[in-house]
Amino acid sequence: MNILDKIVADKRIEVTLRKKLIPVKQLEQSILFSRDTNSLASALIASTSGIIAEHKRRSPSKSVINHNLNVFDVAKGYEAAGVCGMSVLTDGKYFGGSLDDLLTARASCNLPLLRKEFIIDTYQIIEAKAYGADVILLIAAILTREEIKTFSELAKSLNLDVLLEVHNEAELHKSLMPSLDMLGVNNRNLKTFEVSLDISKELSTLIPNDFVKVSESGISNIEAIKTLQPYGYKGFLIGENFMKTDNAGASATSFINALNP
Repeated sequence: MNILDKIVADKRIEVTLRKKLIPVKQLEQSILFSRDTNSLASALIASTSGIIAEHKRRSPSKSVINHNLNVFDVAKGYEAAGVCGMSVLTDGKYFGGSLDDLLTARASCNLPLLRKEFIIDTYQIIEAKAYGADVILLIAAILTREEIKTFSELAKSLNLDVLLEVHNEAELHKSLMPSLDMLGVNNRNLKTFEVSLDISKELSTLIPNDFVKVSESGISNIEAIKTLQPYGYKGFLIGENFMKTDNAGASATSFINALNP
């Protein structure tokens, strides 16, 4: 069993419990459920930097990244830095995140917020909307084509943007459909955790231009972005690089200033 299978197995148990605790009707009555969402895809298209900055305390590949930064300060700092959007990890067991992190980020900034989660059930999409997300992540490696269609269409009906993540050509071909806004290429092999920007380069020509191209993982310097921009990438997800410092916002600011002098 690889780490992804483990995470998904645990996630199914977690979601079953959450459904019993908070029914869908209750989520739909949340004050944030009716708010107008901000489009991350539009922000990326209009941007010259395309940075999506992440809040992530730990990960299976790196264990602890940073447990000292609070979400409120990180969100404020990212917004001041001029990032296009913020990704908030809501998985507790493997990444140390929670839905409260999403609520806190929503209360502290007006950035488009991505709920970074292992979505395996429509319930989590309604939950994302209720907790203030603007964007959901769908991971092709853990979903069937039918699930991708159902989940992305539900998200669109709630005015949420959809970022679909792929790791290889087979996942990309399985996933292409009009209800997606952005296609993310994860440069990390989820089975070995090795990272290579070649994955983004190879898949770039296979992604139709109807979708905003996003490159994820292993982007830790400006050279990586400059390398990928000619391949049509408009978005760059950066987590660890900012989170491993004492001030994620300041780190993002100096990164963007160096990228767009």
